[in-house]
Amino acid sequence: MTKDLFKYFGLAIILYLFQFLVLSNINLMGYANPYVYVLILLLLPYNTPRWLLLLIGFVVGFIADYFSNSLGLHTSAMLVLAYLRPLILKRWSFRSIQDERGAPEMTNTSMEWFLVYVIVAVFIHHAFIFFLEAFTLRHFALTLLRVLLSTVLSSFFIFIIEVIRTRNKRVA
Repeated sequence: MTKDLFKYFGLAIILYLFQFLVLSNINLMGYANPYVYVLILLLLPYNTPRWLLLLIGFVVGFIADYFSNSLGLHTSAMLVLAYLRPLILKRWSFRSIQDERGAPEMTNTSMEWFLVYVIVAVFIHHAFIFFLEAFTLRHFALTLLRVLLSTVLSSFFIFIIEVIRTRNKRVA
């Protein structure tokens, strides 16, 4: 258990450093903002209780808000994602896989399943964060375009990170 705790804590630090030192400087004409810190919540074990998901989602979002000065947008989006994560997993996975394997990582599932899981979860997170940021439906099409482009970019970076993590697990 302690080994897993250190693993997730180390992953969180690496993702935050990558997010705020590299990805925060990527802004494709105001339309796409990649957020990879979402992966912290997505890689937690299947059997993580919902109260712990909400607590971790709050902390992860609060840290993102603190460093990006976004006044609770990331915290609220992470809380929504933390609440919906068990429903997403129940909808797009098989119960036997969840019982046998510990976490929804690419090493435990197929690449296709992991990609669908990430895209759905990231889309929910980004839709909430960008529509809350806009706080109007007046520019619905523009906000939806931002959500879609950011989802594609974030999912791409998350997929690359997971491929690197998978390769490192096989080597170790």
